[in-house]
Amino acid sequence: MSNSNDTLVTEFILLGFSELCHFQGLLSGLFLTIYVVTLLENLVIIGTIGASRQLHTPMYFFLANLSVLEIFYTTVTIPKLLASLLAQARAISFSGCLTQLFLFLSLGSSECFLLATMACDRYLAICRPLHYPAIMHSRLCLHLTLSAWLGGFLASFISMALISHLRFCGPNILNHFFCDISPLLQLSCSDTTTIETLDFAAALAVLATSLLVTAFSYAHILAIVLRIPGGAGRHKAFSTCTSHLVVVVIFYTTTLFMYARPHAITSFDLNKLVSLVYSVVTPLLNPIIYCLRNHDIREALTKLLQAPGRS
Repeated sequence: MSNSNDTLVTEFILLGFSELCHFQGLLSGLFLTIYVVTLLENLVIIGTIGASRQLHTPMYFFLANLSVLEIFYTTVTIPKLLASLLAQARAISFSGCLTQLFLFLSLGSSECFLLATMACDRYLAICRPLHYPAIMHSRLCLHLTLSAWLGGFLASFISMALISHLRFCGPNILNHFFCDISPLLQLSCSDTTTIETLDFAAALAVLATSLLVTAFSYAHILAIVLRIPGGAGRHKAFSTCTSHLVVVVIFYTTTLFMYARPHAITSFDLNKLVSLVYSVVTPLLNPIIYCLRNHDIREALTKLLQAPGRS
């Protein structure tokens, strides 16, 4: 491909982890294992919640949707990474790159809104227990979940509309393992100052809104829990929230660092490292965090596994 300024880029080359070329076999096995385990973990959660009537509650409805989201989230990035490692298929078309970016931003934004919804659910369950069944009925849960999914897709349109106005004249070497905003902006031959600022504002709006809702919910939960007499009572009340809180902390710490910045990150090694945490490691850990700390899911899964032996 020509790199002259009058020739627009039609495809990008994803470098991935080319600096670790001597370990490509090991990396391929590692990422393939992570991908398969992540899919199985989330499918087990979805199947367990769907098959266990005792888990047909708002909290587990939202958790099942989070697992569905995590499956899509990892599928957007890891298969292309595996293709580049196993088959050296590093090229991605311009439209394919923008599509991957759109889906990644959409699913990431949806996860922000869904985590905020789950925090509100825990707030109502602990702080308004008498009104909780009447408020969190099935229709509202469905509406909240659809709003989280649609809100994520609508929010990503803002960033995509901004990026679609950029020109890419070359070079087309993208130093990342998927199409993300920062490396794309670095390759543009257009002036990206305004777009970086507007994209920062859009990302901050999504992250700050959902984070404020989550923080507000847990501040009230903490205030209520601290008033409960006895350590055992406090532990029981807060145990329903700790798993979600751990997931929230990991997710928001990395995404705020990556996207709530007024300028694109120029250190691509740091970019790829942080991206690995929230796009690969976090989806792997989330089901483990929820299942290991959740007695209801462990009990329901045990009953399902024992059921065939009883018949």
